[in-house]
Amino acid sequence: MSRNRCDGLLAKVDFPLYTLQTLTNRHVLVAGGGGASNTGVANGFEIFELSHNGTRFVAEEVMRYETGPNVVMTCFVQNVQNKIYLAAGQESHCQLYKVNVKMVDAAEMRRGSFRAENGLVRRRRTISENDNISKMESHNHTTDKRMSFEIRPCDSVQTDFGNDPLQRVVTISHDGKLMATGGFDGKVRVWSFPKMQLLFELQGHTKELDDLDFSPCDSRLVSIAKDGQALVWDTKAKAAPLLSLTCQPPNGTKYLFRRCKFGDVEDRKGEYRMFTIANPLARSGKQKGLVQLWEPVSGQLRKTVVVAESLSALAVRDDGRFVGVGTMFSGSVDIYIAFSLQRVLHVGGAHGMFVTGLQWVGASALTARSEAALLSISVDNRLVVHTLPYPGTVPVWVAILLIIFVLFCTFCLCSYLGI
Repeated sequence: MSRNRCDGLLAKVDFPLYTLQTLTNRHVLVAGGGGASNTGVANGFEIFELSHNGTRFVAEEVMRYETGPNVVMTCFVQNVQNKIYLAAGQESHCQLYKVNVKMVDAAEMRRGSFRAENGLVRRRRTISENDNISKMESHNHTTDKRMSFEIRPCDSVQTDFGNDPLQRVVTISHDGKLMATGGFDGKVRVWSFPKMQLLFELQGHTKELDDLDFSPCDSRLVSIAKDGQALVWDTKAKAAPLLSLTCQPPNGTKYLFRRCKFGDVEDRKGEYRMFTIANPLARSGKQKGLVQLWEPVSGQLRKTVVVAESLSALAVRDDGRFVGVGTMFSGSVDIYIAFSLQRVLHVGGAHGMFVTGLQWVGASALTARSEAALLSISVDNRLVVHTLPYPGTVPVWVAILLIIFVLFCTFCLCSYLGI
């Protein structure tokens, strides 16, 4: 049984959103745009700070950075030696940005405001925890300073060399030493990071790449493409894939992988799982999607869950406990328990169009009322949060009433028995 729906609009921007990343434990970055056409729709990034007011999550805009005519279709944020880097796919190139953290006067931050879902304008707060990527997150508690960011472009390298080159996906290893890219030419390219020097190419796919992900220990890299294959590679050197997986649907219909993500195994260091979502090759009608759990060393399929429609987005929480999935047609969002793929939350129609990105909220931003919180974006320009309440939570006032009722019944029983 899924738990009750609990979600809310956090922000709405003025351009379609294609990618969503966590910048710090309390800051998220969304990116997208309208492309190079003269439509008046901007291209770029927007950063929001998340907080909880005791009732619900609130997002406050921190800054905006426009990228001119270059729409941002994919990006990845990584902290390398206490420095934040942002790798963004822009046409055939990967553009590297350095994100500088700075503390500014609260008065400087009051130029903008956040329009909440109820239409009320909420001014920026004048007090904030000084949170950044490392020790600054809990170091400074001032009444006149706020955290802000400065995005500066650095190097740019061409990562796709097809007839119509386009970088479709970029990801960075957990230790921040490797970057992997994929695009229309079907080749997986592994680069040093943050220098972005090409180390080697991995050739195994025959069609354009759709997704890439490093394993938690960075020893493996999984890639999926429109040729229907999921290939697991050794990240140490150029070699043939260690595994070649194809989707195994329960009904015999041909399916293609759409997204792939590794996930940690809870309380068992050195072990991990792999998750994929897949859609049927035939696109006529409302086809059913698949969420699958794999054993990435042997390639054994552990579990498959059939979803009522095609899927578009996938996210696995860092601790490996939950999996988030976004749908293609209804813009819905689901949360599953990772090891069993049991659905515990369904938010139907969370977006007006297909979900383009999902990201888990850091544990430090959660309250005791929520077991998990998942962010989602779409080309409907909206950033939405979905919170998973703890199962079987009883309000304090209900518990008090139950105690009073039990005591009253006990008193009546004792009086009846003459005790």
